[in-house]
Amino acid sequence: MENQIYYCENCGGVMEFDVETQSLKCPNCDTVVPILNEKERIVEHSLTRHAMQTIRAEEKTTQTMECKGCGAKIEVDPTSTAVECPYCGSSYVLAEKQEDAIIPDGVIPFQIDRERVGELFRHWMKGRWLAPGELKHLYQRERLQGVYLPYWTFDAKADARYTAMGGRHRTVTHRSSDGKTTHRVVTDWYPTSGSLRKAFDDVLVPASHKLDEELLRRTGVFGTQQMASYAPEYFSGYGAECYTVDLDDAHGEALQAMGQELESMARQDVLRRFDEVRDVRVRADYRDETYKHVMMPVYTTAYSYKGKQYHVLINGQSGRVEGDYPKSPVKIAGIVAVILIIVASLYWFSRDDDRGYADIQNTWTAEAATELGDEEEIPWDYLEDSLPT
Repeated sequence: MENQIYYCENCGGVMEFDVETQSLKCPNCDTVVPILNEKERIVEHSLTRHAMQTIRAEEKTTQTMECKGCGAKIEVDPTSTAVECPYCGSSYVLAEKQEDAIIPDGVIPFQIDRERVGELFRHWMKGRWLAPGELKHLYQRERLQGVYLPYWTFDAKADARYTAMGGRHRTVTHRSSDGKTTHRVVTDWYPTSGSLRKAFDDVLVPASHKLDEELLRRTGVFGTQQMASYAPEYFSGYGAECYTVDLDDAHGEALQAMGQELESMARQDVLRRFDEVRDVRVRADYRDETYKHVMMPVYTTAYSYKGKQYHVLINGQSGRVEGDYPKSPVKIAGIVAVILIIVASLYWFSRDDDRGYADIQNTWTAEAATELGDEEEIPWDYLEDSLPT
């Protein structure tokens, strides 16, 4: 299959996707060619094996690159100039044959351009004050790459029943034999149940586990309201990874996420009538289940520091930056030392104040003894009136 390259009709240059215009743009003469966005082509497929088999893999127009460093399968437009894996920094090698995969149903195009993402990255780096000083120069030498990550989305209508224990607080007063009164709060537990109904829309499940899932989660969710119909033009100048998570496995993750949300809804429902809730159990039936295969934008880089690898991700839609970085032992030790000094200083100042207060109290106690006589008991309220407030 012949790869698609988008040449400028005016100057013959290779056109790339432009974030500002959301179109193809020639970097040489600024010619802009709109990308057709047909919302009706973003189809929700019924969750059946038949639907999976009817989407033809041969419609792909990108090339599959396999990283020899970490094994990631990367979909790269033929115009891409990337020479390093965005996940481990290793060089790409072209896979021997085209990988069979379904084409995406939709894509969220990059909303943050490379200039802006560089500013976001530098700002994030300045906030890593525990990082070693030389790391800043290492970051500046690294190249942030734009990559589309594969996701599955799931829709479903859920009808659920739940059972739980609801607790009501009450205050118990107890009077001891010496006449002292104490109060304590006890909780009475009652069984309760209820029903829930929820329409889930675009529950996102990553279709690849090459990136750290916690790091990916921290970069924030993607707003699917900006979803465009799939067009290979969006990938011009960017890379894209193949999906490596089966639809069945992703569906299981989606059901788990839906179940957690239904449990949270059940807890909130119980708390409308009770003070506490525990032992929540939800049984849900799902119907009208559908799915889509979509691509989401991220900027990513990998770098090594003293033999250990670190990753940074930037959400290509919202611009949120999350990443790992080494912590300087010298800086951490300095912070610990400062904290210890502050704690020690507060302790010694407190001791000095206590000693000074005791000296004053002893002096005024002696004065009171002189006035009242040695045989008389010194009333404490006298001292209280004498001591400074």
